[in-house]
Amino acid sequence: MSYKEKTAEMRAELRVMNKLIPETAAGFASLSKAAKDEGSLAVKEREYVALAIAITQRCEPCINFHIEALMKAGASREDLASVLAVCVQMGGGPALMYAGHALAAWDEMAA
Repeated sequence: MSYKEKTAEMRAELRVMNKLIPETAAGFASLSKAAKDEGSLAVKEREYVALAIAITQRCEPCINFHIEALMKAGASREDLASVLAVCVQMGGGPALMYAGHALAAWDEMAA
């Protein structure tokens, strides 16, 4: 299954869950919006932080969503490489594996 397909499937699963627990979903959406709107960092910088956490926490769906958001925010593959290097340095072997997922997702979504 492609990264685009995985992302679409995760969105579909989240829509079902959001209907089951709408207040929780709305609360999370509000938290996400506030985290992106407040403070001095640009959206792209915040997305790089979120991606780094997703990689080190080994959350492939999160990686896919943040790769997509980084592309929309105007990120470059070269900047992504710098972030991936720090992830590997901080997270070791497991981060290396998920950094590979992040790069593959970027390359697929960029095509």
